[in-house]
Amino acid sequence: MTWVTVKDRMQQGYRYQRSQPPGDAFDPRFAPQLSPAQMLAMGVFGGKYLTDCRDEFPGDWFASAKLSPERRDTRLNFFQVDASKPLAYWRAKGWIHEDDPRGWFQWYCRYWMGRRHADDERQVGRWRAMHRHIAQLRKHCRKGDLLCRPGQRQALLHWAYDSRYL
Repeated sequence: MTWVTVKDRMQQGYRYQRSQPPGDAFDPRFAPQLSPAQMLAMGVFGGKYLTDCRDEFPGDWFASAKLSPERRDTRLNFFQVDASKPLAYWRAKGWIHEDDPRGWFQWYCRYWMGRRHADDERQVGRWRAMHRHIAQLRKHCRKGDLLCRPGQRQALLHWAYDSRYL
């Protein structure tokens, strides 16, 4: 088991334990199709995610990451569209847990690295709820047509779903 102390722009002094091996021992209802490293390399969140907290995660996650340290740049997104709501929106909805102030993807990165947390059940449920978007793509798009519903595809990518093969 490893203890991690976080020190970045949004969180200082938060400490958590990694009790599982990275990328292993997931809840059986949680089967993301992409790792955080794959998501970062494909292009998510306009490149403006985890730019100030690289020390918390493996360096190889950032080797091919499409990042924009200054501001979001939707051209860096895989589908080159904006599929994000501002963090203030997520806060107002009550969807942000204080231990993961950046939201779901931060939770997922920490979960991937082995942290298990009281918020896991809720976050897995939120991830599972995104599956409805896959059904919509299958209903409205020809298989392999990546130009069909790019916003919905980018949103799925933000939740570790890979729609390229639908």
